[in-house]
Amino acid sequence: MALVEIRDVHKKFGRTDVLNGVSLDVEEGEIVTIIGRSGSGKSTLLRCINALETVDAGEIHVEGQRVHARMPDLRQFRQRVGIVFQAFNLFSHLKVERNITLAPLLTGRIGKSEARPLALDVLARVGLADKIDAWPEQLSGGQQQRVAIARCLAMAPHLMLFDEVTSALDPELVGEVLKVMEAMARQGMTMILVTHEMGFARNVADRIVFMHRGRVWEEGPPSKLFVRPETPELASFIASVK
Repeated sequence: MALVEIRDVHKKFGRTDVLNGVSLDVEEGEIVTIIGRSGSGKSTLLRCINALETVDAGEIHVEGQRVHARMPDLRQFRQRVGIVFQAFNLFSHLKVERNITLAPLLTGRIGKSEARPLALDVLARVGLADKIDAWPEQLSGGQQQRVAIARCLAMAPHLMLFDEVTSALDPELVGEVLKVMEAMARQGMTMILVTHEMGFARNVADRIVFMHRGRVWEEGPPSKLFVRPETPELASFIASVK
């Protein structure tokens, strides 16, 4: 059984078909990068996997559990499936430590005595242990995004979803976030990423999924899709992002 199983998923917003029969499997420990033009359904698919959006038809299973907005254990499910957005979404009135430990404390995953050690541990993983007592406004955009990743890691997720996490960053800050994600990949974290960072997709992903018109148009290893695209749509997309 794959960690993530997506079967013939459809999703509309109004009269617009955003997902039009998406089927995809993601194995445990696999790094899958989703690419495609704006409006192809990439971000919507991530939100459906995390139950932030409800599918109109089809099914999604994560670790064998069917995903839907009325799951009785939705909070526990979202502890296992972390998602990081392009907006950092840190609480500006809370220091870094509290931003990271708030959810683990509220859910009972840790006790108060474990909070600071946990924050230090996950901050060390993103290279920011020295920022534990900082306010978000004292951090650069790249540092804030790394804290957002650390906040997800604090919940010990089994799956991490990344939605264009570098798109809001200045170019000189993108590299520091990608390095963190590369390290997570080496440590065996299962990840599904929507990104325009083609270098990252080429070098880190086990598999590339190209979405077009709300469908999985092509998929395969980077060595195949970037070198020998089978459809004119993918060839055109690759040419446009080089």
